[in-house]
Amino acid sequence: MGGAEWAAGCEELDSELLRQAGAGEVVVLPTAAAYWHPERAVEAASRYFARLGASVRPCMVLRRADAEQPELAAMVRSAPFIYLAGGSPLHLRSVLKASAVWEALVEAWASGATLAGSSAGAMVLGDTMVDPRGGALTLGLGLVPQLAVLPHASDWTEEKTHRTVRLASGNLRIAAIDERTGLVRSPEGRWSVAGLGKVTVWLGGQPAGLGCLDGLRPYVPANR
Repeated sequence: MGGAEWAAGCEELDSELLRQAGAGEVVVLPTAAAYWHPERAVEAASRYFARLGASVRPCMVLRRADAEQPELAAMVRSAPFIYLAGGSPLHLRSVLKASAVWEALVEAWASGATLAGSSAGAMVLGDTMVDPRGGALTLGLGLVPQLAVLPHASDWTEEKTHRTVRLASGNLRIAAIDERTGLVRSPEGRWSVAGLGKVTVWLGGQPAGLGCLDGLRPYVPANR
């Protein structure tokens, strides 16, 4: 998601994700919102998903120490639907990197769980991440290779967007995603766009269609 999660216009997509997950519960990690009243993010998610007939189970991983807690990792590992809220991608990355909770999240996803991330939650999923402070590129958590997410795309200036695009070398794709808009990968590996806005994928400095994403092979643990 490009941001503004759990808002009007997202219902159709999130209802479909709930259906695909076969779940009546969503495990929400407000980690990226740790400095902005994370409990409010949980409350917003709870009100929103209640309207869709689902409940929210908060996983309060706010600090690095939380990310190593066995009980929180177990919650994530058993979740059919995991949602990473928006906020600070730099904080989210530093908390989750090589942690027990991150390993549990990857295991859950590889076992068939539905995984959603909005804004910061989407940014960290690539092996490359856009630094929100100026558009430079840095390391993400590496679940999806050769992909970097630029959220809130309609709010970025053309100069800032093209700075990021120019820095993308080789086969790195830049997915510029509007708010209340999702770039969705199906279990079969097909990519689509859902929501109110648009998604522009850049490859080699030029806009490319969604087809350029089809060859991406997300990371799966060796034992899967």
